[in-house]
Amino acid sequence: MADTVLVIAAHPDDEILGCGGAMAGHIDDGDSVHTAIMAEGITSRDDKRDRSKRQNELARLHEAVHKANAILGVTDITLFDFPDNRMDGLERLDVIKVVESLIEKVNPDIIYTHHRGDVNVDHGVVHDAVVTACRPLPGHKYPHTLLFFEVPSSTEWQPPDTSAPFVPGWFTDISSALDRKLKALSEYGSEMCPWPHPRSLRAVEHLARWRGATIGVDAAEAFMLGRRLNFRP
Repeated sequence: MADTVLVIAAHPDDEILGCGGAMAGHIDDGDSVHTAIMAEGITSRDDKRDRSKRQNELARLHEAVHKANAILGVTDITLFDFPDNRMDGLERLDVIKVVESLIEKVNPDIIYTHHRGDVNVDHGVVHDAVVTACRPLPGHKYPHTLLFFEVPSSTEWQPPDTSAPFVPGWFTDISSALDRKLKALSEYGSEMCPWPHPRSLRAVEHLARWRGATIGVDAAEAFMLGRRLNFRP
């Protein structure tokens, strides 16, 4: 039976960095994959948020989202407009309500989202909102699998004694999808960095090769399991 998959990421490029290979694999398997990006991804570069002065950059970034996801085979994309790297200043319930509405609309079987301990504040806010929205209330539809991904230049930069460390116990073989993941990331030219930055194409490939070697395959993505049910609610 095909699954409906929902990827909820804080910023453009987080979805590909965190689970782009898994997304391509789901598409290959006949699953339906939906991408949701919560924050606009640009205005934190200014002292004060001024969306109007960044319109052209935002338009190019949104175009990159669609091109990157299309490379993986994903065409259902929802872009929200929460403030970039300022989501901790929002009412938590406001973010939860948006995620709840998204989940109600998509009705996913599987959700991928951020690890709680990332150094990026928006990642933690999105994680908390997804976990709250996915609480298994009796009589409600909720995903049977909830997975938390790592994002290079955020997950590994959080000192382990300040937050819960990323300790993966779920791995997905992306050997056949790694090239597509890297090609998709190439569409995010404004977000990627030169080696040896961890958010460089070379570093992303190295991480995938290491995660693959961990489980004896050419390349893999690693996740922490939030919840897994052996039935469909």
